Amino acid sequence: MNEKKNLVITIGRQYGSGGRMVGKALAEELGIHFYDEEILSITSEQSAVGEVFFRLADEKAGSNLLYKIVSGLKPQLGKPSMDADIVKPENLFRFQSQVIKELASQESCIIAGRCGDYILGREKEAFPGLVKIFVYADTETLIRRTMEVDKVDEKEATKRVKKINRERKEYYRYYTGGNWEDWNNYDLIINTSCIDLEQTAILIKDYIKLRGIEL
Repeated sequence: MNEKKNLVITIGRQYGSGGRMVGKALAEELGIHFYDEEILSITSEQSAVGEVFFRLADEKAGSNLLYKIVSGLKPQLGKPSMDADIVKPENLFRFQSQVIKELASQESCIIAGRCGDYILGREKEAFPGLVKIFVYADTETLIRRTMEVDKVDEKEATKRVKKINRERKEYYRYYTGGNWEDWNNYDLIINTSCIDLEQTAILIKDYIKLRGIEL
């Protein structure tokens, strides 16, 4: 259990839970890269597809959500197409998935959202240092933190929390066929309503040590 391997932490996070800030702080402490929106820029450069297309589709379900839910279909994580369908949401997801796997293969890092747990978890043998985290909080905490961070009033914060978390849930279902809030998808689930973000980072670090993964 002590062999050296890339530590790759995926963080699924409810909007307002502080998951992004936890991931960023943890990455700085561990001396590894934290990838969130940076994934969009890297994917755009590698695919030669404008970054705006990736931003428009970022953590949002494709246009055939109802059909996908009813049929249970999900895109194959094969090589992305370079044909006329290059900017279709499913193809953009393939490009992004390819980048996430490349990053995880090359270095220890933390990846925020974007179905990272599903993409890397499908190939467990290739990523033995994978740790899948989900960060959530009660509604009151989500709204309060959104008010503090986004500098908005309670009404706007409530709207953002509901909208963005719904989009993330639909995105996950669209591309994985699974439930974003199914705790079976993750190794460690943390409620940040009860502890602060610094304590959350310490908890994740302690868990990694217990797993026998070198930091």
